[in-house]
Amino acid sequence: MSLADLRTLITKYAERPADGLDGMLLSMVRKPTPPTASSSYPVLALVAQGSKRLMVGDRVYDYGAGQYLVVSVDLPITGHFTEASVQRPFLGFGLRLRPAAIASLLLEAGLETGHLGDAGRRPQTPAGIAVSDATDELIDAVIRRIRLLDSPADRPVLAPMVEKEILWRLITGEQGAMVRQIGLADSRLSHVSRAIRWIREHHAEVIRIDELARLSTMSVSALHRHFRAVTAMTPIQYQKRIRLQEARLLLMSSPLDVASVGLSVGYDSASQFSREYRRQFGVPPGQDPARLR
Repeated sequence: MSLADLRTLITKYAERPADGLDGMLLSMVRKPTPPTASSSYPVLALVAQGSKRLMVGDRVYDYGAGQYLVVSVDLPITGHFTEASVQRPFLGFGLRLRPAAIASLLLEAGLETGHLGDAGRRPQTPAGIAVSDATDELIDAVIRRIRLLDSPADRPVLAPMVEKEILWRLITGEQGAMVRQIGLADSRLSHVSRAIRWIREHHAEVIRIDELARLSTMSVSALHRHFRAVTAMTPIQYQKRIRLQEARLLLMSSPLDVASVGLSVGYDSASQFSREYRRQFGVPPGQDPARLR
């Protein structure tokens, strides 16, 4: 089985309603798109055709046909499809990475302590996003997972088995160190994830770095170092991105005025909110909802 088989299957199923895809994400995009800000969660994204670019902080990730991207934590990202057309649309497969499923597989394989570096040293903190070439074995497992959409009687038994194989190909692959840390409760990635979770849940509150470090069971200096290694941002920069994305959702879905939206996501100054919103999204908050609609 090959990328050609994967392209055929994604084309067949990509426009099926999301609730019919059994937890998978299948994408078909027929034209390049402008950069769009959004949030990502831990996920595997494999490209069968076309290409895409993601930006996180000051890092840029390009990936195309035959490559996969892994996101290990919740991240505010800016992304766009760079190679897509009616004749050759972008085709992609996605699978959410669940820490519990990874942890269970690590326990089963006897890897629950992770892979230490030379002389027992802990590995460096992995970035929150990485790109690699997909192996034939990974592509084969993804194809078999999609094909189960044609076998509803087999899916309850076989789908978990194939998803387990996909995780195993990731754990033992080039980005295995990052994927393993998703499932390890005491990994550096899990400590940073605690800080990320607190910021997302309390984005309108003032961050006290010493308290955030204590919540993450790290020193202040370690929090800054590892947080930036994973997210390419400081905690304050991360919070600002989350605030602006939440504000954009509110502007689109609620009757609140611009000043009230800014206040609700944590801005005391309406002018500062408008200035930072425009810097992030390219237009003032008062004009953005109409443009998006």
